[in-house]
Amino acid sequence: MNTVVLNKGREKSVLLHHPWVFSNAIREVQGGAEPGEIVSVADYRGNILASGFFNPVSVIPLRIFWWGNQPPPRSYFFNALQKAVSRRILLERDESLNAYRLVFSESDFLPGLIVDRYAEYLVLQTLNPGMERLKGRIAIWLMDLISPRGILEKNDGEVRRREGLSPSSGILAGDLHRDVIEIMENGYRFNVSISTGQKTGFYLDQRENRKMVAQYAEGRSVLDAFSYTGAFSIYTASRGATSLVRVDTSQEALVLGHQNLLLNNLESIPDEVIHGNVFQVLRKFRDANRKFDMIILDPPKLATSRAHRSRAARGYKDINLLAMKLLGPDGILATFSCSGGIDAMIFERILSWSAKDAGREIQILHRMSQGPDHPVLLSFPEAAYLKGFICRVV
Repeated sequence: MNTVVLNKGREKSVLLHHPWVFSNAIREVQGGAEPGEIVSVADYRGNILASGFFNPVSVIPLRIFWWGNQPPPRSYFFNALQKAVSRRILLERDESLNAYRLVFSESDFLPGLIVDRYAEYLVLQTLNPGMERLKGRIAIWLMDLISPRGILEKNDGEVRRREGLSPSSGILAGDLHRDVIEIMENGYRFNVSISTGQKTGFYLDQRENRKMVAQYAEGRSVLDAFSYTGAFSIYTASRGATSLVRVDTSQEALVLGHQNLLLNNLESIPDEVIHGNVFQVLRKFRDANRKFDMIILDPPKLATSRAHRSRAARGYKDINLLAMKLLGPDGILATFSCSGGIDAMIFERILSWSAKDAGREIQILHRMSQGPDHPVLLSFPEAAYLKGFICRVV
């Protein structure tokens, strides 16, 4: 096994079990290493500390999954996969639920591997060359562990491009008879397009947050911005919202959202559908002095890294400022950020700036994060990518 030697003083994060090593921490690569190769990690004295995937073209060239001075056992990846699946046993037993995350990358000690369950199907993503090399075996192991009807590879994200990988999609195992499948979440039914939808098809990380937001919906008119396939709309409508306005840039997602309302017997609620850019639509509502009782903002990622933080902060301030101006007295704002470059403290500060410029006061009712199937290792706080607040705007 080849060895990556760290610069003096850069071993601290490894000893604290943080899985990422950046290029400026690396002194040399002894013996050379190909993208995706497993290497040993040594301090500047040559003491072996850990093992991980090496990728010289990545901004994070070393992703550690095993700590200790011995190489990982041959059964490591199967065992780690099996443990990740077993940790979701409570979700598997929940009869109101059949869609959730099975494997969450570094948080399950499998960096670069995402596996989501959608009823009888699994959707898999391999986000670095190391996991890309293993995906065939992983599919076989998952067939043995889960016995799904099919496993779909959906590797079309920007993350892969930054790792030097090309897009790749298709059936890895089993079969997929149709693109749109029906799932259940907290007793609600949803049609999901697992091959063409955003992420792996559905925002599984918002499961608990949707329930919490819906508690405030009774008797309120709801604007669901960035509505995608309407999950927040279904939850709020079922809890007594008086009307819906759904806004999204994807016509396909809006149509699927209407189907989901019908699936849940919510066709009687007034449902205004707007196909357009949320930023522009919110400005039109402001200019028309239109008001709502509840606004939900769940935008896609605006900052992929800290380098884009300033631009993303302006975007988050813009939409939250506009939303605050559109809310009536004691209106409810549920607002989210899934950008890794914006942490919870920065996001709260952005809301404070937005409120000041809007001339409104904010009461924070709830702070939210991703669900328990997206766990956060204390040694890897970067896994806490989803931030959310339920606010009363007074």
